[in-house]
Amino acid sequence: MGHASEGSSIMSGHVCDVVVVGAGIIGLTAAWRALEAGASVTVLDPAPGDGATRAAAGMLAPVLEAGFGEAGQARLGTASLALWPGFAARVERAAGLPPGAVGLDTTGTLAVAYDGDDLAGLRRLLVLHRQLGLGSAEIPADEARRREPGVGPRVTGAAWVPGDHQADPRAVHAALTTVVAVRGTLVGRRAAALTWSGGAVVGVVDDAGTAYRAGTVVLATGHAGGDLFPGAATRPVPGTTLRLRADADHAPGVVVRGTVQGRPVYAVPRAPRVDGSREVVVGATSDERDDDRLTRAGDVFALLRDARALLPGLDDAVLLETTTRARPGTPDNAPYLGWAADGLYLAAGHHRNGILLTPLTAAAVDHALGVAPPGPDAAAAVAAAARYADPHRFAQLDQGGTA
Repeated sequence: MGHASEGSSIMSGHVCDVVVVGAGIIGLTAAWRALEAGASVTVLDPAPGDGATRAAAGMLAPVLEAGFGEAGQARLGTASLALWPGFAARVERAAGLPPGAVGLDTTGTLAVAYDGDDLAGLRRLLVLHRQLGLGSAEIPADEARRREPGVGPRVTGAAWVPGDHQADPRAVHAALTTVVAVRGTLVGRRAAALTWSGGAVVGVVDDAGTAYRAGTVVLATGHAGGDLFPGAATRPVPGTTLRLRADADHAPGVVVRGTVQGRPVYAVPRAPRVDGSREVVVGATSDERDDDRLTRAGDVFALLRDARALLPGLDDAVLLETTTRARPGTPDNAPYLGWAADGLYLAAGHHRNGILLTPLTAAAVDHALGVAPPGPDAAAAVAAAARYADPHRFAQLDQGGTA
């Protein structure tokens, strides 16, 4: 699978400037940017938005997602976060939606610790934040309850993270779908192989045998990208999220993230509905296993148990949906953004931060297509992508270079 020669028996089919493989939030963003650059665009995906985008809670969290030994990912995240307000406004305008339609919320995030060991872990993380120049500050438990009255009585400590925000991935995806469907072509087929000629990628063949010839192919298929191009080494990292409906009196008003006896959990509230209720996304498990999309009873139990320990009012919420999807992980958990071969651009492997890194991906695609991204924030994002998300970085390291 994954390789077809130009001289194969597959008949020539559609011709366009750009073919995007994958119609999650990353793939549709790449398609939109190509359309804005004046290209004709075809997008292939049998189930648009039904991968990692479907499960994502939408936390834009370069601070609390920063891990030890992952300074590069933190730099990518902070560079992308700076682009989010402009990105959200442009998507809304392109789709004919009112401001705020994609759910960008810059209120901040409350990080809480359940017991003494959790608090010690939080404090270690705050030290890392200072070392990386990321903004966070420890606050007492009573201050945490002032900011979020729903925080439970057993929480021992907290931190306020003003720079970690949220957006609604499903709303962003719906807006991008509107734009791409009007101006481009969406095909509900799976890409079966890349078409090569003279060492360059010149198109794609779908699972019905139809060929799509293009000057540029953008690979944005999540963890399945390696099936088409082995250089896009990715792995599935399944996780489960839950969607609850909570009354106004029982829903948190800000994003709450924490640990309960070492287990991470979060609750992400959407904007209030007309009746005052809120959708609250609770997550997320993270496993190194095959992508079977099956939700395990123990995962649902553990998420509800731990969310309830931090926010007892969620006991009264209604469980509306359980969603298990696989994030696309890479060996260092940073994405691939760049040219992998002549004619082949990778926008894959965003792991836990696909929503956060969507505007950075847009800026990188603009740059690849010869569009000058406006402003210093976009230039910084392009530079970060070139430094930390180079698709060839592992080969460079094997040869004694630096990524």
